[in-house]
Amino acid sequence: MGITTNKSIRDWTELLAGDEVLATAILDRLLHRAHVLDIKG
Repeated sequence: MGITTNKSIRDWTELLAGDEVLATAILDRLLHRAHVLDIKG
């Protein structure tokens, strides 16, 4: 499974209507065994 986004992890709370608990829960599940690649350029 792959997920691609142009938003940083810090921006997800804002994307979810400021719901920090929801953002934390979603990111916890998505990033549990993930490899995060930060590509700039």
